[in-house]
Amino acid sequence: MIDKKIVKAARHAIESYFSKENFVLKEYNEKRGIFVTLYENGELRGCIGFIDPVELNKGIIDAARSAAFGDPRFPPVSKNELTKLKIEVSILSVPELVKDIKEIKIGRDGLIIEEGWSKGLLLPQVFPEWNVKTTEDALGMTCEKAGLSRDRWKDRKNVKIYKFQTEIFKEND
Repeated sequence: MIDKKIVKAARHAIESYFSKENFVLKEYNEKRGIFVTLYENGELRGCIGFIDPVELNKGIIDAARSAAFGDPRFPPVSKNELTKLKIEVSILSVPELVKDIKEIKIGRDGLIIEEGWSKGLLLPQVFPEWNVKTTEDALGMTCEKAGLSRDRWKDRKNVKIYKFQTEIFKEND
């Protein structure tokens, strides 16, 4: 069973990187998609994860460390920053192909846009955080994340749209 302890495991994965401790988890055998998001002073500090299902025991460690030390948008987290970080873990449902954009509900659904080698994902909580109100704007943002033009999602012959939901665990909830 996945519970709030998964956030503590994510923090321990980051902290153990500095101590060189061989951190191994055995509690979460389930295979799911997972993302770890780091915030510092309320601002995004890193976010990395896996869309495709991975064994959570390994996935939580890899996603947490990648968010802290491998997100190309940010410098690696320093040891001094550890106390300032807030960690959020998102466990993904299996993505479903969207046939009609009316199926998408902002705030409930995360989105994946895929065309050829281009792929972009935005977690469900991103849209309310950015005050996105319409499905079209959410699709546009996800296209941009994939490196595509904002209206590329309209080409339903070549572009695939997937939706998914998340179970979110936050520190200090």
